[in-house]
Amino acid sequence: MTSPAALPVIDPARTALLAMDLQGGILPLVPDPDALVERVKGAIADVRAAGGAIGYVRVAFTEDDWAAIPETNKSFSPLAAAKRNHHEDPDTQVDARIAPEDGDIVVRKVRIGAASTTDLYERLRERGIDTLVLSGISTSGVVLSTLTDAADRDYRVIVLSDGVADRDQEVHRVLLEKVFPMRSYVIDTAELRELLGAA
Repeated sequence: MTSPAALPVIDPARTALLAMDLQGGILPLVPDPDALVERVKGAIADVRAAGGAIGYVRVAFTEDDWAAIPETNKSFSPLAAAKRNHHEDPDTQVDARIAPEDGDIVVRKVRIGAASTTDLYERLRERGIDTLVLSGISTSGVVLSTLTDAADRDYRVIVLSDGVADRDQEVHRVLLEKVFPMRSYVIDTAELRELLGAA
């Protein structure tokens, strides 16, 4: 994890926490999903209290979305063929324990990353956001994809080590310990609270 001396200075008013793919059909795929949701819920409350923004990203499809997925897409063509994750299904809704509030950013995506098929960056720019705090499922999916894209767009990126999860624990560990620190700050939810309080 990031050493205390290396922690960034952030402006909470220019910070957004993204809760990604924390939805009914995905949460059961990772260990101890209830504890994960509670940690993210606490982080959301801390960012709100400090004056930051909250964004929600969910993966869900319309009939047109399924039709537009080519067979070359290894991840999503099986979902489209099986007509899974319809946007109105309960399993594609954000978990009720961390449900969006009025004024939050909410986007629906149809690929792995949070932004490639959404207007997320435009909505962040409208709010003057320069720092993203990432949470969600999975570490090797939406978190990795979003981190890489956001870092390339010059956002300051923070990954919550106890606010992300993956069904493959070894991949999760390698990403948090070896890969993510090259492009982001990796801290836990307690450290985020301290960071927000020091701002």
